[in-house]
Amino acid sequence: MSSLELFLERSGLLWIIGAYLLGSIPFGLIIAKVFCGIDPRTDGSRNVGSTNVARLCGKKYGFLTLFCDALKGALPVWFSQGVYISYGFNRMAETFNMSSDAVLGSLVALACIVGHSRSIFLKFKGGKAVATTVGVFIPLAFWQLLFAGLVCILVILKTRFVSLGSLVLVTLLPIALAVSGKYDLLPLALIISAIVFIKHKDNIQRLLNGDEKPWIKTKKDEDN
Repeated sequence: MSSLELFLERSGLLWIIGAYLLGSIPFGLIIAKVFCGIDPRTDGSRNVGSTNVARLCGKKYGFLTLFCDALKGALPVWFSQGVYISYGFNRMAETFNMSSDAVLGSLVALACIVGHSRSIFLKFKGGKAVATTVGVFIPLAFWQLLFAGLVCILVILKTRFVSLGSLVLVTLLPIALAVSGKYDLLPLALIISAIVFIKHKDNIQRLLNGDEKPWIKTKKDEDN
């Protein structure tokens, strides 16, 4: 392998490491502390995600957190597409019958998700990775994401449970990819879906017990 080929292959690894570090930035913690003086790790649901930030600081800051968490997933994946990667990643692409872009895009996307859920800046703790999941799939599978996202929004508006909508999103996304023939992204979607379900295990239990807190409170909720 020539020096140029070795450099290009290592640059692919740098993309992955950089994506993990970017994914590790806890925007929810930063936004809540800077604008509200609140640590979301110790208040509310004790999570640094946008839902808890919205509950603690207001919807405006919740949406800002959502945007930042999605952006940190979208940008590295977007810029990784079309990057020349040398033999190591190309061999992986051939082995799994995937395009080189799909291989690097999937690895970068997964690094972002792991960074968000296991942040090096939070002692390898983190959020539930739903917003970052949305971000990584914007450049990879926009239309499939749009379908799953619209259903997710409808579920949230109907039930007022963000957790349920999030689980619907990551359930429908692999199905949409399979139906539309984007099989090279299916392993990524299934892995991310598993991560999100694991991170939501407490929410799932509360949903089953009827104890889950709605994101948008009604008068009835306040009376209770």
